[in-house]
Amino acid sequence: MNQKTEILLPYIRARLRVTPDLLREYTQKDGEPYRYREVFFRIKEYIDHFIAGDDENRFLIVPGLRGVGKTTILLQLYDYLLNQKKIDQNRILYLSSDELNLFLDTGIYEAVHTFLEEVHRTSLVNLEEQLFIFIDEAHYDPKWSETGKIVYDQTRKIFMIFTGSSALSMEMTVDAARRATRRKVFPLGFSEYILLKYDIKPPEKMAKTLRELIWTGDDKSLENARQKENEMQKNLVVLDRSPRHEWEDFLYCGGFPFGLKLDQTEIYEKIFDILDRIVQKDVYSLKSFNTDTLSTISQVITFLALQKPGGTSDAKLAHKLDVSPTIIRTILTVLEKTHLIFSVKPYGGAGKTVRKPWKYYFLSPSLNTAVNFKLGRYRPDSREILGVLSENLVGAYFFRLKETMNLPYGIFYDPAKGGVDFLLVDPLENIIPVEVGIGRKDKGQILRAIRKYRSEYGMVISNTTAKIEKEGDIIFIPLMTFSYL
Repeated sequence: MNQKTEILLPYIRARLRVTPDLLREYTQKDGEPYRYREVFFRIKEYIDHFIAGDDENRFLIVPGLRGVGKTTILLQLYDYLLNQKKIDQNRILYLSSDELNLFLDTGIYEAVHTFLEEVHRTSLVNLEEQLFIFIDEAHYDPKWSETGKIVYDQTRKIFMIFTGSSALSMEMTVDAARRATRRKVFPLGFSEYILLKYDIKPPEKMAKTLRELIWTGDDKSLENARQKENEMQKNLVVLDRSPRHEWEDFLYCGGFPFGLKLDQTEIYEKIFDILDRIVQKDVYSLKSFNTDTLSTISQVITFLALQKPGGTSDAKLAHKLDVSPTIIRTILTVLEKTHLIFSVKPYGGAGKTVRKPWKYYFLSPSLNTAVNFKLGRYRPDSREILGVLSENLVGAYFFRLKETMNLPYGIFYDPAKGGVDFLLVDPLENIIPVEVGIGRKDKGQILRAIRKYRSEYGMVISNTTAKIEKEGDIIFIPLMTFSYL
């Protein structure tokens, strides 16, 4: 046994022994198990197929922003294997790569090798029984994807899950990417929020019905969406408070699962802590910055949270923070890789570049609100803030669809003065203009966009209508209904 194995083996044996104890901390509160997120069921299906002998999807990548519940999902899957599938405890290894890196100065491959050689007295090529290896915070090992590829190629008996920052999928080698199955974890949508908090399930296929309405806009999809919306409203009658107030709570602070059992102040403090850890850890794992630049990153995040809707010019932001535009561009690019923020570019037509600033949004409005709360700018009764957060929410839903379903093909905004908030573009350059509104029902802006881009129809997503409506070429979707997308 070499020196590294002598250090690793006690650690691995300890992890095998104590991981069941983590279940109480991460999968339940006061003895009541947490409800499952949708991604749990998707991965559970892969596990069931693997146990049954279908080993095609046995190398899973689960990237996501900090705080979205990746560790909880891993340990819920561990609990499922241990207590429902009755898999022996020594056959399920749960490790955190940051511990391997920080405390043991070693990597995932060495840990897997030791697990096989010393615990199971075998090797990758000679392994006969099924094993399960769950690696949390995989991005702390720069060779994690090579390890996944090697294990995948040398045995069909190991089911692997690697979780990590949202940049995890970008860090994969080409060979690993061909073998891996990706399941991204996003902040909560309203339907998951209601499900996890109250066990109120969304109407069956409601999200699919809303997608069809958005992409087709025809009478059949309109009628189907109205029917699902009616079912949704009936389901929410059991709430002890107004569904509108519940939706506003979700908008302001409901993006993260940990917030379901906390009060508002605790939620914002925890989100702000997540922002700090993203800057200190995740950003640094993507690109090395000096101490001064790390401070600038925090200032950029603050600026984005405090700004009113509109594009962010690199030059203006650089001037405001007294740094070079190049540094600002690098910071914004890295923050996008972490998926803390995403950008929406100005539309200039097929193949054209428009010299206008990009718009930046947070992956969840809760991130925006947490910064404003920390700085004493939180005003839940402000219509302006409600509008900013609603626009952020709609943009985040479209971004999520693009990341998971490649629809829309492109998300842009109209750079003209008074232009609409979003332009959804398909591969043939057909455009659906979208305006997000709070307050009075104004059709002028969306009608101008429909004419300008020769669109078949446009959408207004707002709080001005209680139900889905269509007036001429305009589809009105209530914000709460849209939030089931």
